[in-house]
Formats: sequence, structure tokens, C-alpha cells
Amino acid sequence: MRQIIRRTLFYLVAAWISVTLNFLIPRLAPGNPAEAMMIHLQQRGSVSPAMMQALQAALGVNNTQPLWIQYFQYLNNLLHGALGISYTNYPTPVTAIIAQNIQWTLMLGLVTVVLGFILGCLLGIVMAWMRNSAVDTILSPAVTFLSAIPYFWLALIILYVFGFTLGWFPFADGYDTTLDPGWSAAFIGSAIYHAILPAITIIISSIAGWMLVMRNSMITTLSEDYILMAQAKGLPRRRVMFAYAARNAILPNISGFALAIGSIVGGQLLTEIVFSYPGIGFSLLEAVRGQDYALMQGIFLVITLAVLGANFLADLCYVLLDPRVRLERGV
Repeated sequence: MRQIIRRTLFYLVAAWISVTLNFLIPRLAPGNPAEAMMIHLQQRGSVSPAMMQALQAALGVNNTQPLWIQYFQYLNNLLHGALGISYTNYPTPVTAIIAQNIQWTLMLGLVTVVLGFILGCLLGIVMAWMRNSAVDTILSPAVTFLSAIPYFWLALIILYVFGFTLGWFPFADGYDTTLDPGWSAAFIGSAIYHAILPAITIIISSIAGWMLVMRNSMITTLSEDYILMAQAKGLPRRRVMFAYAARNAILPNISGFALAIGSIVGGQLLTEIVFSYPGIGFSLLEAVRGQDYALMQGIFLVITLAVLGANFLADLCYVLLDPRVRLERGV
């Protein structure tokens, strides 16, 4: 329990530091989104100073107030769930934009990360158990070669072959735009159909990392005394491989899996751009281009909290899976 409380306090402090940096970094950058928007409006007509002040206040860039007052106002808005108004999508609130786009990112990213992790770990277990065999000799270089291809090139190759040339899959949008979004069978099937190519790209790019880490960790674990003891007791081979060796060998991959889960919220930026797939990553790119402070802060905040939350869950998993972590503080 002491270990869990200590970890909780650590991540609370880390979250506060992240929120503070999230507030400061956009304000230290050059430029002012309110002034940029005013220039755009002035091209269409006159803009009064009162309108300028009102727009600065709405966008959260009112430079007439001290920075510390703006900071506490920012914290107060966060506690009330108000992330401001997007400049690039004015007057849409940032929360509405994030809520709309994050669904697509989570749907694509969560499925691909989980599938890539499971497949990579299973392949790593099999390759370690059958090391120096034909399976290990052929599979390891083949998967490593595929993952070594630059990410965007792999996406473009898959898009050109299966989308453009063969026409088996669509290569734009997240669903059939002729359908009304909803929980209908037609819309869900269309969303899955449009996500196949991006999902394949992400899985191929990530599976080698999970596989090689699991393979090397399994080879080290298989030489431990308790594995030899389990084999000497005549336990079934499958039980020794999964219940004894794989359970301990998978621990190094837990941290990587937590980071991968947390990074899902950041969006697979290149995937969303190449496949014209809607998501939060492309929204972040548009926010940076448009100096949209509120949207950038909102997206960065969601990404930060997701990474911290995923790492916190990974630490809890370590405590449950590895008794040494619990005994370390108890001694």
C-alpha cells in the first residue's frame, strides 16, 4: 500500500508540472492568435479595439493581465472542464473538437496497439522457445526488415497497392461519407473497413519491437533456476512456457505497452495524414499551424494525462505481476 501511495503522489506532482508547462510554453512562443484573427477580419471590414479585447479574452490570450493571474484562471477553467475556444475552428469549444476527433484515434490506435502487442509477444515467446530453429531463423529477419521500412513509405506502399491499384480498400476518410454517423451496423462496418489499411500499417511497424524484446527476455528467463526446476518436475511444456517463463519475461514489455497506450491519444499523425483519416493528431497539426493556443493546450493536456495514467497503471501491474516490487519496500 505504501508503494501505491508513493506512486500516486509522484504522478500527481508530475501532472501538476505538466499542466504548468502546458500553460507556459504556448505563451512563450512568438505570435498572438487574436492578432492573427484580427488581421483576417480586418481584410473584410473594420475591427474596433473593444472587439479586439473581447476576442483576446475569449481566446485566453489577454496580455493586459499578469501572467500569474492568467495561470490561476487557467487552472480554474481546467477544474471546470473549460479548455477555451478554438481559433482555427472559431467559435467551437476545444472540448467539442477533442471529443469528436479522439474517438477515431482511440478506435484505430487502441485496437492496433493491443493487436501488435499480443502478436509480437506471442511470436517472441515462440521464437525464444524454438530458438535456432527454422522458424526463428526466417521469421526474425523478415519481421525486422518490414519494421525497418520508413513508416510513411510503408503507409504509402500499402495505400498504393491495396487502395489505389487493386482497389480492395478505401484510401480516404474514416467512413463512407454518404452514411450518417451513428451506431448502425452499416456505419460501424464502414468504419472498420476504412480502418483496415491504417491498422495494418501500424501493426507491421510496431510488431518487430514487441517481438524482439520478448524473445530476448524469454531467452534470459529460460536460463533461470526456477524454469529448470519446473521442467525437472515434469510440468507440461505449455505451462512452463506461459505460466513460468512468459509471465516474468513480459515485464520489460509492460512499460513499453503503457507508453504505447498513452501515446495513442497523441494520434498516429503520419497515418492520419497519409490515409486522410480523421483524428486528434491531424487536429494538433492544424492547431500548430494556426497558432491555436487553446486547442494546442487542450490536446497536449489530454496526451500528457493519458501517458501519465498509462504509466501509473503499468506500475500497478508491476506490483501485481512481480512480487519483488512488493517485497522491496517491505524489507
